[in-house]
Amino acid sequence: MDTYIARQPIFDRKKHLFAYELLFRDGLSNCFPHIDGDTATSKVLSSSFLAIGIESITGGKRAFINFTQNLLTSEIPSMFPRESTVVEILEDVNPVQEVIETCRKLSSDGYYLALDDFFFDAGMHELVKLVNIIKIDFRSTPVDKIKKLINSPELAGIKLLAEKIETNEEFKAAFDMGFEYFQGYFFSEPEIIKGKELSGSTLQLLNLIIEINKPDVNLEKLEKIIEHDISITYKLLRYVNSASIKRRAEISSIRKAVMIIGLDELKRLASLISLSKVSVDKPEELIKSSCVKARFCEKLGQESTCATKYNEIFLIGLFAHIDAILDQPMKDIMEKIPISKTISDALINGEGEAVKYLRLAECYERGEWNGVKEYAAQTCVDESVIPGIYIEACKWADEFAA
Repeated sequence: MDTYIARQPIFDRKKHLFAYELLFRDGLSNCFPHIDGDTATSKVLSSSFLAIGIESITGGKRAFINFTQNLLTSEIPSMFPRESTVVEILEDVNPVQEVIETCRKLSSDGYYLALDDFFFDAGMHELVKLVNIIKIDFRSTPVDKIKKLINSPELAGIKLLAEKIETNEEFKAAFDMGFEYFQGYFFSEPEIIKGKELSGSTLQLLNLIIEINKPDVNLEKLEKIIEHDISITYKLLRYVNSASIKRRAEISSIRKAVMIIGLDELKRLASLISLSKVSVDKPEELIKSSCVKARFCEKLGQESTCATKYNEIFLIGLFAHIDAILDQPMKDIMEKIPISKTISDALINGEGEAVKYLRLAECYERGEWNGVKEYAAQTCVDESVIPGIYIEACKWADEFAA
């Protein structure tokens, strides 16, 4: 069966990307096989490190991977690069002497160790001394218990990671408590500021994205649109020249770029560069997530036997986080730009057939596999092609961000 791997970002206190946790499911069509932890982790390792390539999934960042007790004591983690692997020890691992000795060796060999869903008791003392990071479920752990853990002398020197951080308020609360790392999708939520207006330059860039992606735009018109903004032209040509494309001479014009990479690809890249210009004070992962969704949605649409307007599906993915990028309500943004009703209905109200491609992409990114199965059926997308589309979208977004 196909191996479904998604990634969930982990941030530091500056909202810089620190690592990804890899989320796993062994195929969807046989919904859902009872897979033990050993098999699950083995599938992740064989797929991510051997078949797909870890760089394609994590973009060079560390990968948090769950290890069961059996896999730990079998010294499976030591088979993989210490620079890119964080050994996440599951909450049900019994800290017996064999586990302690294995973790001590991994630590001395330079591996990062993390404890998942941590709770402290006397039996955990030896294991706690060996780990670098302790993960605490921020939503299910009472605040008084979290504060007690943070102030515990036994955890001195160990960095704490708050997981299931889904809102900016939760991020701020965990930040104030002293957590070092934060896992969840809080970064994609807007921080609404009353009275804040969209600047003319921002609206101009949003309008430019819409113009670029009109189905009737031709090369001559596209050149005029892009060349109107010198910085977009420069960044676009710089990106095309840095990409791994076989060519004899440097590309110095929009027309030449189209000849090399194609009109559709140029339109997508110009759209991403324009979007990145309005999000300079936001976490890089927010733009990267927008890139992934845009590419993911577009490719899902191309694989579907139902979809027709790929440009609209691309823009739905691209604008999925525009409220978080601009810190404005989605409705207010959509009312200020000449966007199609299909896109505005999808983004404001979650209505229409096109939004189902976005829901499919979101479910896959979050590892909500039941939702993936449901929306794959609704969008007429063969489940078996989804993992490959996701990996390609991640590679495309990471290359653009770099």
